[in-house]
Amino acid sequence: MGAPLSTWPWENFGIFKYMLYAPFVAKVLYERFYVEDSNLSFNWCLHLLILFGLRGLLHLLWNCYSNMLFLTRNRRILQQGVDFKQIDKEWDWDNFLILQALIASMTYYMFPFLQNLPLWNFKGLICALILHVGISEPLYYWGHRKFHEDYLFTHYHSLHHSSPVPQSLTVGNSTVLEALIMTVVIGIPILGASMMGYGSATLIYGYLLGFDFLRCLGHCNVEIVPRRLFEIFPFMRYLIYTPTYHTLHHNDKDTNFCLFMPFFDYLGNTLNSKSWQLHKTLSSGRPSRVPDFVFLAHIVDVTSCMHVQFCLRSFSSLPFRTRFFLIPFWPIALISLLAMWIWSKTFLVSFYYLRGRLHQTWAVPRFGFQYFLPIAADGINKNIEQAILRADKIGVKVISLAALNKNEALNGGGKLFVDKHPNLRVRVVHGNTLTAAVILDEIPKDAEEVFLTGATSKLGRAIALYLCQKKVRVLMLTLSTDRFQKIQKEAPPEYQSYLVQVTKYQAAKNCKIWIVGKWITPREQRWAPSGTHFHQFVVPPIFPFRRDCTYGDLAAMRLPEDVEGLGSCEYTMERGVVHACHAGGVVHSLEGWTHHEVGAIDVNKINVVWKAALKHGLRPVSSGSTINKN
Repeated sequence: MGAPLSTWPWENFGIFKYMLYAPFVAKVLYERFYVEDSNLSFNWCLHLLILFGLRGLLHLLWNCYSNMLFLTRNRRILQQGVDFKQIDKEWDWDNFLILQALIASMTYYMFPFLQNLPLWNFKGLICALILHVGISEPLYYWGHRKFHEDYLFTHYHSLHHSSPVPQSLTVGNSTVLEALIMTVVIGIPILGASMMGYGSATLIYGYLLGFDFLRCLGHCNVEIVPRRLFEIFPFMRYLIYTPTYHTLHHNDKDTNFCLFMPFFDYLGNTLNSKSWQLHKTLSSGRPSRVPDFVFLAHIVDVTSCMHVQFCLRSFSSLPFRTRFFLIPFWPIALISLLAMWIWSKTFLVSFYYLRGRLHQTWAVPRFGFQYFLPIAADGINKNIEQAILRADKIGVKVISLAALNKNEALNGGGKLFVDKHPNLRVRVVHGNTLTAAVILDEIPKDAEEVFLTGATSKLGRAIALYLCQKKVRVLMLTLSTDRFQKIQKEAPPEYQSYLVQVTKYQAAKNCKIWIVGKWITPREQRWAPSGTHFHQFVVPPIFPFRRDCTYGDLAAMRLPEDVEGLGSCEYTMERGVVHACHAGGVVHSLEGWTHHEVGAIDVNKINVVWKAALKHGLRPVSSGSTINKN
């Protein structure tokens, strides 16, 4: 059993913890519809609900800014990423807001002077400021130091310090006892000013939102306070803390205990000597580390573009699926996306570290449907080319192209850029060799026949040539006899008979292994016999229409165990899982290969890439049986 007041009473409620606000909502509705002459402007419960929304939004907006890596990467204090472990630990970061709302509702009825506050009273702001500096700041400083003593730190405060990268949501990662003491610290200026007759609604809103703003500032992990402020006004360094100042406390927990004013650390001789010099260095901006590997992704649709850490961190940490709560944000997301489209060629989305190497994901601000519009092809290729040239200029070793960015009809699987720029130092990789290996790994060992759609595509060709050499009969669906014969001639003469051209789906009515590389409708799926498994490498994935059949996911691999700082899911993939083409670029980087992987897939390298992936700790996600690749 834990220490008293170390766990939240509603920690097992999940999303139902917000039902604690139901009495507030009920009271507001009751007074609105059933009480004559009710004045909602003085409805305390309504104000508490508004404050909860505003305070929560303030924390989320700060979190959005902190994770806008394309804006903040040069001013980040701690360079590591926020991983899934920290996100889960801080999932219920808003518990303190619920607690303070409940306490505020009781306080309202305990103190009559809170029940008829004016809208504005300037004296109240002055009074609250004096009480904050004279009581709240030293009280917090003293209490904070006590929480760093052995017993209190172990049982209460260590939770807050367990977050390796401070963020605005880390503010709420605390125990009940800490939140209660913080409530007292916040409440003293408001109650004190109100008891003196100087309270107002503006004071409550302004002080609470200002208090939260400064706490989020200190935890944002981005140095935004200009050094010129302290150079012009040296005394200001003792009156307002900086993100660097507070981050040093998280790293060296025996220094920098103040709430917002380092003056009290100075008085208590707990001021970290590195505070000002480190702030000066970080506020000037520092060159960001050049990534070893870049995965160039693209946006699927407006809804999916919100699946990034700088929108909703918790949402991006789960596999993507459309949710109703995203609908109100759709117009904002569209406007933001259009702005990025106009002003930016690519933007940094996320990053992680693997074997000490920095891996970044850049995104091209283009909608998925645009890739299928002929008039958009030149513009898209220009964006991709500029991303490759930028990566080459800054010293990136490998850039891997995602899904539609390497479309054969668009740029020949990246071959267009390599041919145009033969002196590229960065290696351009489409990653499809590993994609083919992952799909082939799912095919049962004892397979004798498979049905292949998209058979003459880059992946379809490689899969067909590989399987025929394993003496697996491949029914290749294509209307082009010339393209079929061209692929058939690539196979060794003794295996060419295993490649069979078919022109209708009916030809596969007795085949239970379908490899889908071209989108098929529910009507076309009807030709598959009961018990068929649909392997697929088609974007977007086909609809799982048949209940008597099974459907595989897009080819994917799980990253090694030692990946660090990974805190977002790659579209619909599970945590720690990436698309096979992404994994292919990772393997290319880890192996240090110096060749480009563009254009047609080299069938002879499928085994080589597969074994390299397994050697580096990448694992297939599918439970399919591994075929003999020796």
